[in-house]
Formats: sequence, C-alpha cells, structure tokens
Amino acid sequence: MTGGFGRCCRIAAALLTAAACQSAPAARADAPPGSTARATGVVTWAASADRLGEGTAGQGYRLVVRTSVGGSHLRVRFTNAFGDRPLTLDGVHAGLRAQGAALRPGSNRPLTFGGARTVTVPAGAVAWSDPLPGRIPAGTDLVVSLRTPDAAGPATGHWMAMQTSYTGRGEHTAEESGAHWTRTTGSWWYIDSVAVRPARAPGGAVVALGDSITDGWQSTAGLNRRWPDRLARRLAAAGGPVQGVADEGISGNRVLADGAGQAVLRRLDRDVLSQPGVRTVILFAGVNDIKAHTGVTAADLVTGYREIARRAHAAGICVVAATVGPFKGWPEWDPAAEAVRQEVNRFLRGSTDFDAVTDFDRVLRSPYDPERILPLFDGGDHLHPDDEGMRALADAVALDSLDCPR
Repeated sequence: MTGGFGRCCRIAAALLTAAACQSAPAARADAPPGSTARATGVVTWAASADRLGEGTAGQGYRLVVRTSVGGSHLRVRFTNAFGDRPLTLDGVHAGLRAQGAALRPGSNRPLTFGGARTVTVPAGAVAWSDPLPGRIPAGTDLVVSLRTPDAAGPATGHWMAMQTSYTGRGEHTAEESGAHWTRTTGSWWYIDSVAVRPARAPGGAVVALGDSITDGWQSTAGLNRRWPDRLARRLAAAGGPVQGVADEGISGNRVLADGAGQAVLRRLDRDVLSQPGVRTVILFAGVNDIKAHTGVTAADLVTGYREIARRAHAAGICVVAATVGPFKGWPEWDPAAEAVRQEVNRFLRGSTDFDAVTDFDRVLRSPYDPERILPLFDGGDHLHPDDEGMRALADAVALDSLDCPR
C-alpha cells in the first residue's frame, strides 16, 4: 500500500530540483521546547539516543521503525547528541518496507535539509529533515536509509531496538532493492524521532518514558509487541485525539543517576519536552535505582519524580505516573529493596503531583506472592514481562488519562 506516499514522488522530485539552498542549522540535542530542535506536527516514532560504539566512515544504514499515527509532511530527526565532532549524512531517503531490506516500489524518496541533500550535524546537536510531501500510514514500517561518508568517534543511536535493520557499503540508499543490504544490526543509528502532520487536527502524542520494560526486553523481537506498541494500537482503534506514541525506554536506565543512558532527569528535555505534539508522558521508571543498591531511598526517588512532573507541567504536558513492578527472584532483589519499592508505590498511589496514576504493580504482581511477577506474565527473569505481560500493561492505561486538560 503505497498510497499518497508513493503518488507524491513526482511532486517531491520537482521540489528537490528547484531547491538549491544550504543545509538548515542544526540545534543542540538538549534544546528546550520552542527552539529550532522542535518540529511541528506530532511524533509518530521515537527512541532515546545514547552513545553507540564508534562511527564508521562510508557505512550505509537502512533503519526500520514503526509508525504509530499516520499523516503527511513526514520529518525525521537525526542526532549527533553523543558525538565529539561534526557528523555528515548524505543519501538520506525514506520509504515503506516491503519485506526484509526491500522497499515498496515507488515509495523510497530523498530527504532534504534546507533543500540540500547533505547535512552536517554539529557535535551534541540534532537536525530535522524538511517535510516530505505525501502521506504515510499509521502502523507501518518506515525505512530510513542514510550514509555516513566520514563518520568517526562516538556514534549516537539506540542500542536495543528489538527490531532488525540493515547495513551495507557503497551508495545504495536510493535503491528499493535489498540486494546490497546484506548485514543486519539490532540497533538504530543516528535517528531518534519521526514526526508527521496528522489528518485529524490538532492531534497529539504520548511519550512512554522508562527503562528496559518500556524498551521491550523479553517481548518478541521484530513483532512490535512492546507495551507502548500495544498502547499505540489501542489508541488507533479508539480514534481519539491522542494517537502518536514515542517509546523512550532505555534498558538499565535510572531516574537519578547516569549509567545505561543518561538519567531520566537529564534526558527529559531531549526525549520528552522537545518532541512535537506531546500531550502526556507516562513515567514508568525507578526499579533500576532501587535494585542497584546504591543507597537510593524512597525519598530520593520521590524528589526525582516531583522534579519530572514539575518540568513537564511547566511545558504544558500532563504526567501519568506508573507504579514500580515486582521483581522478587531477580538476583538483585532483597527485602531492603522491596521495602523501598513498596514505599515508592504508596507515594505514587496517593500523590497529587501527577495528573493520573496507572498501577502497573497491581497489573503484574502475583496474587499468591505480591512481591513476584505473575508467572503468566513473566518473561523468564522475574522482572521483565513477556508478550502477554506487555499487553496487560498497555490495556491497563486509561486512555482518557492521556488527554488531560492542561
């Protein structure tokens, strides 16, 4: 189904032929809402950026991402947030996937930056592409192809994609065949957000902000069964004003301290407040702070949660807090960590700092041992839900809580 996305190819080609201006300036990766780092429209896909190995000169990437809300004027945000030198990208294209690395005929079209086919993103910065004419469907595999002609130093991306993408050498990004994309990668490189203009104005999005459970670990890879994916399907079926979903989970991430990715408090601006069209953030984090035995107390986490809520509210964004799920049986569990978790959850359930609370602990826990995850939902390590557990989390979110008046 290429739809309007494919039919606008000739229009896009004419526009690109006429354009001759230089690349638009890139914005800092931590730029606040309202800066040039924030695109118009609504975020339809996102993944939190982190340092991702070393850049490779001449490397091509064919990256597969899943849209949540459909719309027109597609824009992609490219990131060099953790680079220590400028990053040049060329041959950047966007198309719709047919199968594997192959694209649907007529769907692969060039992206531009201020009319130019090449963009150089400064160290620590991001750059949005120009809007691409035509429509892209909801719930479809969008493929962003790019090449890094002179990449070196720290690369930026998202390590645990739970999705197979492709790499190759040579200038093949414009091709719709997958013949030259023979290697695979389980990460997303140099992209961290995609936005569209929804058909139904004004439209809106929700950001799922969390750790490995939100990132999808123990869900089936390649099938989009993370709980934010399930939530996106619920929102699409409901047909309400909020349909975009951005998954900003990082495996191992903490609220208060850097480690596996920047702490939630540090990445809030980039991963939530700078995303276009965000109405609400679902905050589901804290288990890694608790189980790490770093001395973090419930009071410490409460202070962090309140700071997140304050900053989100100041940006006009609603906050739904989720209770911390059970993890007895995980190697780092002990009664002291469990006591902190219980105290944190008592605060969350009774707090007025948030616009709503979703009790993920109540959803996941076993009625026979509430400190453990229900065996039906256990992905096998006693912390991460399996596909059915992911479904249960998504089903527990009250959809009307995602469009609160603020």
